[in-house]
Amino acid sequence: MQVAMGGENKQTIGAKFGAGTGTDSLSLRQRAIRLLAGRERSRAELVKKLAEHGTVDEISIVLDELTELGLLSDERYAASYVRSHAARLGRSRLAQTLRSKGIGNELAADQLDTQLATETDNDEFHRAAALWNRKFGEVPKDAKEWARQARFLQYRGFSTDVIRRILRDAKEAAMESGEANK
Repeated sequence: MQVAMGGENKQTIGAKFGAGTGTDSLSLRQRAIRLLAGRERSRAELVKKLAEHGTVDEISIVLDELTELGLLSDERYAASYVRSHAARLGRSRLAQTLRSKGIGNELAADQLDTQLATETDNDEFHRAAALWNRKFGEVPKDAKEWARQARFLQYRGFSTDVIRRILRDAKEAAMESGEANK
């Protein structure tokens, strides 16, 4: 049954978006659109997800079409990732994760610069301090605890200077309030 919808019928609309005919490339297109409907993804992520469902050439053609339609964009993915993860990750971890998701070094650096454009070194310090407060909130009691807290922040991509400042400032604040154990 065909129903007219603004000059196009269901068959025409379905063919545009890869529904109904059952060929492999249309199936790939459907899978790719479903994956993109959940969240932004990089081209490399989609290639990995679709690898078992088609050849490299078929996947490339489908992803090129989705890029032309504006449904797939590595730039948009990188911007989205940085915005959603910046509160709990440092700049180096964000860059490393983007590279592991198939985003090139140049695009990753551009998006980090764009998304964190108003950020200064002090802002990264504040993000790391807020994360440290949520996780620990108290001065390390000994060198072992200090190392554990430092590793936690380091794993999240914060620089060693920022980590030292946070732990030093926490110790100084505790000493001023009389809470620190010497």
